[in-house]
Amino acid sequence: MSFYSYKNANSECCPGVVSGNILTGLNQRVCVQVKNIYDSCMQQEQLDDKRIVIENIVPVLPGNDCLGNSGRPCACECEGNRCNCECPPASIPITHDEAVQNAENSPNPLPRPYGAWTFESCRSSTTAGRISNLSVERMTDRPQFARVRCTVDVPLDVLFLDQRCQEWMGQTVVKVDKDILLCIPDDSIIPFTLESLVSAICVSGTYIGNCSFDITVCVTVVLKVLAEVDILIPTYGFCQVPPCEEFAENVCDEFFSLPLFPQSSCALETVGDATGCGGTTGNGTTTSATGGCYSCGPVNPVRPARVSQCSNCGTTCAGGGSLCPRCGSTMTSMN
Repeated sequence: MSFYSYKNANSECCPGVVSGNILTGLNQRVCVQVKNIYDSCMQQEQLDDKRIVIENIVPVLPGNDCLGNSGRPCACECEGNRCNCECPPASIPITHDEAVQNAENSPNPLPRPYGAWTFESCRSSTTAGRISNLSVERMTDRPQFARVRCTVDVPLDVLFLDQRCQEWMGQTVVKVDKDILLCIPDDSIIPFTLESLVSAICVSGTYIGNCSFDITVCVTVVLKVLAEVDILIPTYGFCQVPPCEEFAENVCDEFFSLPLFPQSSCALETVGDATGCGGTTGNGTTTSATGGCYSCGPVNPVRPARVSQCSNCGTTCAGGGSLCPRCGSTMTSMN
């Protein structure tokens, strides 16, 4: 099971919502090494007619997926006429590194871009931007504030088609200039640094020749002032890591959840807030509309009240059973 498995009943020993007094259980002070963020800000903007030049151009070829119908490289183990392949999901865009891997493993001669190019799409290839031309000027009228000027490089992967409809991928960088105010810590032996978090996606693009495009791109840039520090924090002690829960389709769980003997009523009386945790059932167990309160996993999850109808005799019950109490046929949910 994981920290958040419904089978994990030890909610006091894993991450999650604290119930009761949050100070209960704090038993030590621990020194940890972390990146302390002193200040941070985000800017989002649309850049129109941004000129980019494509480099490291590689053809997007089918990957080794035993069928040849995917552009993503796959790990295949073949024995005789049978192959076992593990392929990444096709919904995830192919990366430049994967395109290079496919090209290097291709048994056929690689093509060359032909004729005019048609822009398809582009997006950032990593979330780590590169900061250059950094200038930090402290302000005399605002203590601990500074004017920060820099250029942030946003790396992009660009997809395009040539005149023979062969798909290609190249790399480029969009440069974004920043001139902002940030809170800067005082001078110290360990210096502060600036880091950038970036993301971008293209709206449109036009090929203008010589491996160049004019694009319209939506860019998000987050700048952070931080330093590697040793910090003292209160803790509840070390984590107790639970064993992993193997995935299995437990077809018997629904049957085993039925009561051993017939109940006097198939209605489940629900008292309290039906929209979230805090309500109680007739036996005093905490419940919710989703089947239990999951801080780290409920001790006794209770099924919510639901209405179902027998597919054979038409008996309607407000309860969680899957078999009709009258004739034993399958109950169909009406909720």
